[in-house]
Amino acid sequence: MEIIFDPIRMLLATARDVVPVLALLVLFQTLVLKQPIPRPGRIIFGFGLVLVGMACFLGGLDLALFPVGRTMANMLAEAAQGGGDTWAAYGWVYLFAFLVGFSTTIAEPSLIAVAHKAEEASRKSISSWGLRIAVAIGVAVGIALGTFRIVTGTPLYLYILLGYLVVAVQTVFAPKMIIPLAYDSGGVTTSTVTVPLVAALGLGLASNVPGRSPVLDGFGLIAFASLFPILSVLSYALLAQWVTRRRSKRSRRAKT
Repeated sequence: MEIIFDPIRMLLATARDVVPVLALLVLFQTLVLKQPIPRPGRIIFGFGLVLVGMACFLGGLDLALFPVGRTMANMLAEAAQGGGDTWAAYGWVYLFAFLVGFSTTIAEPSLIAVAHKAEEASRKSISSWGLRIAVAIGVAVGIALGTFRIVTGTPLYLYILLGYLVVAVQTVFAPKMIIPLAYDSGGVTTSTVTVPLVAALGLGLASNVPGRSPVLDGFGLIAFASLFPILSVLSYALLAQWVTRRRSKRSRRAKT
């Protein structure tokens, strides 16, 4: 029987990546700060849990998330080719990319943490669910547009330059309170849940679309997942600001 998951090899590979970080923290604590390490037993136990957790997570990526994303992209691309080579024939691919982007972002642990902290810091003037939905819509639109770019073969830099130009214009008019949070929203989406599926989707799609290269066209979807949440959160803030001003004008007119 073929062994598809080697836990010892995964643990050793994870330790090779994580041990230098732990060594840096220990050296800085003892040599620079010249302070004893607090509760070393608890730290060693926690470090062991980190190694096991990361090894299981990386194994899960190899066994489940990457194959699922790649398989779905392959099947959708093959089905689309039956309807012709035009970009419109890949409608199911765009819909699948949109739904994958939305669902993985809603489930992203880092986004949940940031959304809760934003709600606490703003004293609930920023809704946790509202922020998560706005970011998820941005990622969904970005991933769908990214798959459209792969199918059509248009240059990536055109989308990125135009997108950040729109972000710059939005930043001038958006409320100051939301700008830092909007820029952070682009980073928290590219984390443990979203990246594996999105990367597998891009590589699988580029491998099955005629004339596309997995290296040149398969990558770049993560850039869309980082850019479009900024656009969506700033758009959400601008829309809320416009609605508030419109309501205040109506109330003033009613009073007069």
